[in-house]
Amino acid sequence: MEVNWQPTAEIETLKRRAQYLADVRLFFAERDIWEVETPILSSSAPTAPYLDSFTTDYSPIGSESTQTYYLQTSPEFAMKRLLAAESGSIYQIAKVFRNGEQGKLHSPEFTMLEWYRPELTLNQLLDEVNTLLQQVFNFKPISRLSYRGLFEFFFKINVFDCSDNAIKHHALERIKGLPSDLELDRDGWLELLMSHVVEPKLAAMNWPLFVYDFPASQAQLAKIRKDESGNDVADRFELYIQGVELANGYNELLDADELRQRFEYDNQQRQQQNKPEILLDENLLAAMTSGLPECSGVALGLDRLMMLAMNKQEINQVNSFSFE
Repeated sequence: MEVNWQPTAEIETLKRRAQYLADVRLFFAERDIWEVETPILSSSAPTAPYLDSFTTDYSPIGSESTQTYYLQTSPEFAMKRLLAAESGSIYQIAKVFRNGEQGKLHSPEFTMLEWYRPELTLNQLLDEVNTLLQQVFNFKPISRLSYRGLFEFFFKINVFDCSDNAIKHHALERIKGLPSDLELDRDGWLELLMSHVVEPKLAAMNWPLFVYDFPASQAQLAKIRKDESGNDVADRFELYIQGVELANGYNELLDADELRQRFEYDNQQRQQQNKPEILLDENLLAAMTSGLPECSGVALGLDRLMMLAMNKQEINQVNSFSFE
């Protein structure tokens, strides 16, 4: 049997990737943000129902027992422990792993750039992301629009006032092939509209965009605040270029008790979806109880970013070898 052992990316592409990595490190060095490394394996994992972690067994020498460990889906939890230990501004270029994700824009193993800035507000961090993309990757300045403004622009609805049925109606009307009896919660329908309608339109319009002030129900690990109309919103943003989601940034939640409640709610959702419960990361919760500084943080998919910067069609074209 003939085996195709060749790289999936061209050697010149990999050399350019190496230069991008060097330039990213220089960008952070110039801002006194230091690079950290944290463990890839952990005894706990994110509880979010939309994330499926890889597991592996650790077998101590001389013991018949095994312990389950998880490959990180993000270095976030360990980096926040460093922040609580007064690290100051830090970044990491990390290999991360998500089970089941594969395609032109997805791989079970990929590279994430994540950084945290105690000195910056979320808007200032958003400015820094914009500067990184212009200075290192040669993108043009990126527009900004609230989540509410985005849905008003594309669907002519106020996403905070309209009913669940109105959102469902827009999804069934605009997304072909959806069964009329499909049952989703409000956020499920909103996610479908984002992925199947908004993202393709952003790509067709070639509209690079920061979207901010998400519904509070989509806060994840971000703080919740009031917008100018008095709506509860998640103080976070997402970045889209050519309709591709590239980054997710938060004004980081600091309250350990609230985070525990969110983790427990996630596990309830996992049970309803017949997914295994995840052991809570008590190290993170203890660090937050000790005192996580006010900070903003962002995670950016580096393979996707390089793919767009080098005009490639899929992330395998910017990685040495594909998952297969």
